[in-house]
Amino acid sequence: MGVEGCTKCIKYLLFFFNFIFWLAGGVILGVALWLRHDSQTSKLLILQLGDQQAPNTFYISVYILIAVGAVMMFVGFLGCYGAIQESQCLLGTFFACLVILFACEVAAGIWGFMNRETISKELITFYDGAYNQATIGKENVSAAKTVLQVFHETLNCCGKGDLISIFMQHVNELCPKMSEPLDTLKSSSMNCHVKLRELFSDKLYLIGIAALAVAVIMIFEMIFSMVLCCGIRNSPVY
Repeated sequence: MGVEGCTKCIKYLLFFFNFIFWLAGGVILGVALWLRHDSQTSKLLILQLGDQQAPNTFYISVYILIAVGAVMMFVGFLGCYGAIQESQCLLGTFFACLVILFACEVAAGIWGFMNRETISKELITFYDGAYNQATIGKENVSAAKTVLQVFHETLNCCGKGDLISIFMQHVNELCPKMSEPLDTLKSSSMNCHVKLRELFSDKLYLIGIAALAVAVIMIFEMIFSMVLCCGIRNSPVY
């Protein structure tokens, strides 16, 4: 025999939430692997201009997500097994793992919020360096044009949005053939600064939604695991 009454209901609720948590870990792991191998970001982040490598701060965040997804799947399995077996030891270990994961998620969220513009700013700086070198530089012009070609074709953009780059879009070979005519009015929304901000803001927004959903699930799981653990301890059959 095991726990009875409301505690038994808590047991199955905990199992359900842990199963959702395990699935969420799989989703986060899948999303992180997709972000790592996404063609747009991969093409941009492997670029190299002379001895300068494209910023890889984004990949650091992705590797952290991969680790978090794998740990979540393990912890979710631990919670499911502990709930079904009604094991105080497993539930206590599960609760401790949840507290650590929750603290890490809060710390990562604060860091991500404070540095949310860093990734796009670093790539914009890298792009501007290549653009200036290709248009007015005297060294490594060919390498700079190759870098710009990847940016322009990947993002379907060109220039920095200023008057000089708007003029350059019409007179040189650096810009790709746009799906629509690129006039002066449209160039402000087609410049690469805007496209780079949109590219990473969309991905960070997706990560933020996933992290918020997981945090809510973790709070419920911590509550249920403690209630179940106390119910097991107070149950007359133990």
